[in-house]
Amino acid sequence: MKYKILISAPYLLPVVGKYRSILEARGCEVVVADVEERLEEADLLPIMGDIDGVVCGDDKFTAKVLAASPRLKVLSKWGTGIDSLDQAECARRGIVIKNISNAFSEPVGDTVLGWMLSFARRFQQQTENMRIGGWEKLPGHALNEKTLGVVGVGNTGKAVIRRAHAFGMRILGNDIVEVDPAFIVQHGMEMTDLESLLKQSDYVSLNCDLNETSEFIMNSRTLALLKPDAVLMNAARGPLIRENDLVEALQAGRIKGAALDVYEHEPLPLDSRLRSLPNVILSAHNANSSPLAWERVHERAIENMMQVLEAGS
Repeated sequence: MKYKILISAPYLLPVVGKYRSILEARGCEVVVADVEERLEEADLLPIMGDIDGVVCGDDKFTAKVLAASPRLKVLSKWGTGIDSLDQAECARRGIVIKNISNAFSEPVGDTVLGWMLSFARRFQQQTENMRIGGWEKLPGHALNEKTLGVVGVGNTGKAVIRRAHAFGMRILGNDIVEVDPAFIVQHGMEMTDLESLLKQSDYVSLNCDLNETSEFIMNSRTLALLKPDAVLMNAARGPLIRENDLVEALQAGRIKGAALDVYEHEPLPLDSRLRSLPNVILSAHNANSSPLAWERVHERAIENMMQVLEAGS
């Protein structure tokens, strides 16, 4: 075999057999990682010594791991976000990072819209009331009565905005990079600074990358800017929110609720206070759920890796 590759992306593992013969035909010895959510530095150090390429999830490829990977040529991310990869060290060592732009914008956009509808129409509370024999008519609201603030107007942020626009919401956007003016006009949105967005929005959707400018962008100071009836939603990266600050705001009633698919520590610890709060919707880093989208990403991530490996042969 020409190449020894590691498959550590959790969504790919259940179907890796489908691709094994294809990879072997292209000269690969396939190593399948034992992983639930992601591989930490300590998990990677013992196994990277003879690996040429990786199809990875959110594994912690730190400088120490990369130093222990003398043959590594490519990290092919199963998905879009590459914040778990030491990009500067990869560049220094000539290790190529490949990712998949716009991998899951549509299912994530659906998830955020579903969260807003759930809070607006109070589906959970109405169902619970009916199950105990109630017939209470709970007040809700229409989405076109509310303002959505989108922090990060990239591919996923745009997917959220398209859905909100169809429901007639007022839309505010915030980004550190310029957004296509035609998109802004088409969707009747207003770009503004973060503080103004937080003060005005009934729903806030975090859709930005995790980097030095966005880590813990939602903290005690910025959470205090939200309206008391605001809902904070995060289907991007867990460390965009300082969770202890969010829990305190929710418990104190300083904001109405939250919807979270990602967390500071994953899997979410069993003793996390978030699990017991009635005004929080939780899911297990699964906003990308779409078997058809997964299959496309399987194929693209594998091909991204192979293109780099074969180009260097």
